Amino acid sequence: MATLELQPPPATKLPELDDAVDEDDLSPIEEVRLTVTNAPTTPVWTFRMWFLGLLSCCLLSFLNQFFGYRTEPLIITQITVQVASLPIGQFMAMVLPEAKFRIPGLGSRLFSLNPGPFNMKEHVLISIFANAGSAFGSGSAYAVGIVTIIKAFYGRSISFFAAGSSSSRRRAKLGNSDAEKQDGSGAQDSRWRDDFGNAGVGIGWAGLLRKYVVEPAHMWWPNTLVQVSLFRALHERDEQRMSRAKFFLIALICSFSWYVVPGYLFTTLSNISWVCWAFSNSATAQQIGSGMRGLGLGALTLDWTVVASFLSSPLISPFFAIANVFVGYTLIIYVVMPIAYWGFNLYSADRFPIFSSHLFTAQGQRYNITAIVNDKFELDIPKYEEQGRIHLSMFFALAYGFGFATIASTLTHVAFFYGREIYERYRDSHRGKTDIHTKLMRRYKDIPSWWFHLLLVVSLAVSLALCIFLNDQVQMPWWGLLFASALAFGFTLPISIITATTNQTPGLNIITEYIMGIILPGRPIANVCFKTYGYISMAQAVSFLNDFKLGHYMKIPPRSMFLVQFIGTILAGTINTAVAWWLLNSVTNICQDDLLPPDSPWTCPGDRVFFDASVIWGLVGPRRIFGTLGNYQAMNWFFLGGAIGPIIVWLLHKALPKQSWIPLINLPVLLGATAMMPAATPLNYNAWILVGTVFNFFIFRYRKQWWQRYNYVLSAALDAGVAFMAVLLYFAVEMENKSITWWGTNGEHCELAACPTAKGIEIDGCPVN
Repeated sequence: MATLELQPPPATKLPELDDAVDEDDLSPIEEVRLTVTNAPTTPVWTFRMWFLGLLSCCLLSFLNQFFGYRTEPLIITQITVQVASLPIGQFMAMVLPEAKFRIPGLGSRLFSLNPGPFNMKEHVLISIFANAGSAFGSGSAYAVGIVTIIKAFYGRSISFFAAGSSSSRRRAKLGNSDAEKQDGSGAQDSRWRDDFGNAGVGIGWAGLLRKYVVEPAHMWWPNTLVQVSLFRALHERDEQRMSRAKFFLIALICSFSWYVVPGYLFTTLSNISWVCWAFSNSATAQQIGSGMRGLGLGALTLDWTVVASFLSSPLISPFFAIANVFVGYTLIIYVVMPIAYWGFNLYSADRFPIFSSHLFTAQGQRYNITAIVNDKFELDIPKYEEQGRIHLSMFFALAYGFGFATIASTLTHVAFFYGREIYERYRDSHRGKTDIHTKLMRRYKDIPSWWFHLLLVVSLAVSLALCIFLNDQVQMPWWGLLFASALAFGFTLPISIITATTNQTPGLNIITEYIMGIILPGRPIANVCFKTYGYISMAQAVSFLNDFKLGHYMKIPPRSMFLVQFIGTILAGTINTAVAWWLLNSVTNICQDDLLPPDSPWTCPGDRVFFDASVIWGLVGPRRIFGTLGNYQAMNWFFLGGAIGPIIVWLLHKALPKQSWIPLINLPVLLGATAMMPAATPLNYNAWILVGTVFNFFIFRYRKQWWQRYNYVLSAALDAGVAFMAVLLYFAVEMENKSITWWGTNGEHCELAACPTAKGIEIDGCPVN
C-alpha cells in the first residue's frame, strides 16, 4: 500500500542504534550518542502531516504577526505545535478511514488517508512547518517590518504600481489612510516579493553548505538535541493517570480563561508597578519603579504574554542561561544605569526619559523625523540642521554601546575559548569518516544541487529587478544587493560552524547597518533592505541548516525536508504580509503610542526600535550619531572593550587553571543580557527571570519527574491558550470598539516615569523642575 509520501522507504531494514553497531560508526560526540536513536522506517508524506503541517504554519504565522504589533509580542514557537499536534495526530490515526484508493492520473498506486499509527517522522515535518510559521523562532517575518515603518512611522506608502517619484511626492501630502487606500495591494505585492527573495537566498546558501555543516558528525548542532529529546519523550508510551494530552488540555483551558482578565477586564494586572502607586507625585520614584518606562524595581505581572514576550518562554530556557541573563541584566540596569543617569549625568541624560526608544532634540522634545525627510525619502540637510542633532535616552545609548561590545566579545570569546575545538572538528569533518546517521541518510535520494542553484538564481533575479526597476522606493542600488549577498554568503559558513559546535550565534545586524550607513547615508529604506539581505538571509540560512540537522538525526528524507521548508516559508511570508496589511489598515493610529489610548495594546515596540534603527543608521547615518558629527562617538570604544574582555578572561584562565569559576565568565552573555531591550522592558525581564528560576531551578531540582513530564507541555499550553483568547478578544470586542474604562484599564499609572528631571525642561504632562 502506498502512502502520501515523497518516496518509498528503503527496502532494507535500517538498524536501530540500540542494536549492535560498529564502534567506528558511532557519533564522536557523546551528547549525540546519548540522545539520538534511529527512527524506524515509517511513512513521511501522509495526509496527517500535510493537514497538520499546513494548518500549524498558517496558525503560527497569523498569530505571531498579530502579536508582533502588540505591546507584549508573544512569540509562539514550534514547541507549542510539537506538543499540541501529538494528540491531534493520534486522534486522526484513530478516526481516519484506512481504505485504499487511487488518484486519477497517478497510475495504479494505492493511497490511504491513514497508513497506520501517527509516527515521529510525521511529527518532525509538522514541527518544521510550524518553525517556518514562527519565522524560525523570531515570531514575525523581519522583512514585513519595512512596510510597517514606512506606513506607520514615516507616514508614506510603498507600491509596486507607484508611478515613480512624482506619485510618491503626491502621496506624502495625503493623510495616512488616504495614501494606504491608494496603493494597498501594490505595497503588499512588493513586500511579498522581497520576502520571497530573502527566503530563497537563505535556503540557497543553506543548500550549498549542507555537506560542510550538516553531514559531518563533528558538526553536531547542540540545539537540535533538545528537539530530539522532546520528540522521544512525547512518543514514549504514556500510561500515567494524568497523561500529557490531558494535562495540556486542562492547562490550555485555564490559560484561555484567565487571559480575559489581564487582556481586557483588568489590564493593569499586566504591569503591576506598585512603586508608582506609592509615590504618585515623584518622577524619580516612578523612574525607578516603572516596569514599562523605568528600571522596573519591584515590578510584577500576572499576564503570561508579559512573561514570554521578547525572550520566549522561560520554561524552555535552561537555568544556567537564565542565571547568566540575570547577572548581566542586574549589572546593567541596577548598577551601570543609575551611575550613568544620576551619578554622572552622561550626555545630559536628565533632559530625557531614563528608559525610552524614542529620539529627542536637545531640549528633550520628541524629534520630528518626518520633518527631516524630503520628497525623495532622503535626509533633508537644512531641516535636520534646523532641529539639531538627534539625542537618545541614556539606556538607548548604552544599549547600542553594549551591542557593539557584545558583537566584538562574541568573536574573540569564540576564537579563544572554542577556536581550537572548532578547527579540529572542521578538520575532522573532512577526513572522510562518517557516523551511522550520515550512512543511513545516504539511503535516501539526496537533493539535487541544481534545485538550490535555480532557487538562488531566481531569488537574486527577483531582488535585482526590485532594486533596478523600483529603485525610487527600495533606494538600494543593484550593487548594494550583490554586496549584501556576498557578505551574507561569506559569513554563513563560519557562523554556521560556530553555531554547530558551540550553540552560540553571533549577531551581525549592527555591522550590516553600520557598513551601509557609512557607504550610503541619508537613505533609510536602503539601509534596512541591505540589513535584510546581508544579515537576515544569513540568519535564515543558519536556521535552515539547523532544521536540516534535525532531519538528519530523525532520518527524514532530504527532499521531504527541503520541500516542507520551502513551502512553509513561502506560505508563512504570504500570511505575514496579509495580516500586517490588514492590521495597518484597520487599527487606528497603530504604532503611535502618543495617540493611542492608555490601555491600547497596539504600540509596536519592536517596530519602533526598527524604525529608530532606520533613522540612526540609514536616514541620519552613523557619522551624525556615532561619528565626528554626532554626540555618541565615545560609544565606539565599546567595540575595543568587548574584544579585549574575553582575552583577559582567557589569560586569567590559563594563568590560574585551578580556579574553575574563571571559564564560567561568559562575557558575550553578560554584555548581551539586555540585547532585547528596547523593545523589551525591565518588567519582561523581571517576570522571565522569576518564572524561569521557579521552574528550571526549584521544580527541576526538587520535582524532577513532574518537570520531565509536564514542563514543556505547560509552556505550550500557556502559549496556545493566551493566543486563542487574544484573537477572540480582538474580534469580539476590540473591532467593535467595546471597551471598559476604569482605574484598572488605565495602563501602568506611571505617567511621570517618562518625564525628564533636568531643570527648565518643559514637556507636556510633566512637572517643570
